[in-house]
Amino acid sequence: MDRTTGERQQLLEEVNALPDEALLELASFLDYLRYKAAQRRETSSKPASFLVAITGLGNSGQQDVSERDEEILHNEIDPVYGWNLKQSNSA
Repeated sequence: MDRTTGERQQLLEEVNALPDEALLELASFLDYLRYKAAQRRETSSKPASFLVAITGLGNSGQQDVSERDEEILHNEIDPVYGWNLKQSNSA
C-alpha cells in the first residue's frame, strides 16, 4: 500500500470517528478546499492564455516607425482637440 492510500485510509477513519455535529463543518471545509484547488488550476492556466491573447499587439507591420514618430503624432493628434479628431458636442 503506497503512502497516499495509507493517508487516505487514515483520513477516512478520522472522519468516521467525528461526532455528527462536526460533519457539517467538515463538509463546508471540503467545499472550500475544492474551490481553492479550482482557483489554483484557473490561475495557473491564465498566464499562458494571457500571453497568447496579447501576442502581436502593437505589430503595425512597419519595420521602423521610430524615425517617423513626430510625423505620425502630428497626423494623429489634432492641435486643438488632442486625441479626439472630432469636436465634442457638449458645448
